[in-house]
Order: sequence, then structure tokens, then C-alpha cells
Amino acid sequence: MPDNFNKTNIMSKGTVKFFNDLKGFGFIKDNDSDKEYFVHVSGLIDEVRENDEVTFDLEEGRKGLNAVNVKVI
Repeated sequence: MPDNFNKTNIMSKGTVKFFNDLKGFGFIKDNDSDKEYFVHVSGLIDEVRENDEVTFDLEEGRKGLNAVNVKVI
């Protein structure tokens, strides 16, 4: 594997566990690891609702990994 390879290069699949439209953030549960990742409205490609199946990338944020490029499947 190349030295610069990391998880952020892999599109992940998951389920929107919570999303608050008024506050503009929520959490996505990764299908493979069962980890939950923070998602901000600025990281969305499509509008999401709770229980939507989505694909997403991970990006290092101020408080850990965030879901970005979130798209409904």
C-alpha cells in the first residue's frame, strides 16, 4: 500500500442515525465498523433523513473524523 493510503480514501457506507435539520448536524453509523461519525450540513451532497442509507468519505475534523461528501444511496 502507498505511504499516503488511509481510510479517508475509501468511500464508506452507513445509515443516518440522527440528523437535526434546524441545527444542521447529525450522526452516521458505519455499516462495517458500527462506529458513529459526526456529519455537518456542509458535508452533505444530498438532503438526509434518519434511517437513510448513505455513502460518505471521512475527513479529520477538530474533534475527530467527520463524514463528508454524504450521498443517499
